Amino acid sequence: MELSKRLYAVARAVTPGSRPADIGTDHAYVPIWLVEQGICPAAIASDLNPGPLEKAAAHVRKAGLSDRISLRLGSGLAAIKPEETDTVVIAGMGGDLMTRILREAPEFMESGKELVLQPQSEWHKVRRLLAEGGYRIDREWFLRDAGKYYLIIRARPGRQAFPGDMGKETFYAYGDYLIATGDQVYRTWLSEQKKKKEMLADSLRQGAPERARILQEEADEIGGLLDLRR
Repeated sequence: MELSKRLYAVARAVTPGSRPADIGTDHAYVPIWLVEQGICPAAIASDLNPGPLEKAAAHVRKAGLSDRISLRLGSGLAAIKPEETDTVVIAGMGGDLMTRILREAPEFMESGKELVLQPQSEWHKVRRLLAEGGYRIDREWFLRDAGKYYLIIRARPGRQAFPGDMGKETFYAYGDYLIATGDQVYRTWLSEQKKKKEMLADSLRQGAPERARILQEEADEIGGLLDLRR
């Protein structure tokens, strides 16, 4: 099975030998690929809706992996027990929904499961939840696929370190790993965000000066990050 660039990055973030549970699995492409490649011995594919789960089941059967990939119907992590998995994978959801799923099943973080998360939005909420929940970001990936940018976070139990030159809110908004490692795709995205905020600030200076000031401050903050980690 060939994965999209985004799903390949998500799959490669999973620690080899673990038993992943893919939440909101849709077609079950990630768990199928992980088991087919011999990266993981078994996996769980879970989805809230019967339709996608039926498609996932068909793909699992076609791959001949029905004995190694368990299918679950349920909301979030409700259909899974912590002892059944080592890695929780949640990809393709908004950050707000993602954090809600993890908050509604605190036993998974309390038991120290590895988390592989690909939030579509509100990245700051995900980073905040991890730090406040006793997790540290082990690594981040950033890529452009089919014209869109994607962030993948791998987190493990531990105390999150905040760079001395970066406040917590800035860390939650932009992270540090990708900046510190000089990820060029992420730097390109940051530069684009800075330009967008500056252009919008310029257009609002007359009609909404306070909003323009806030946007310019945000643009300057991004500029500082780019200069700081150069």
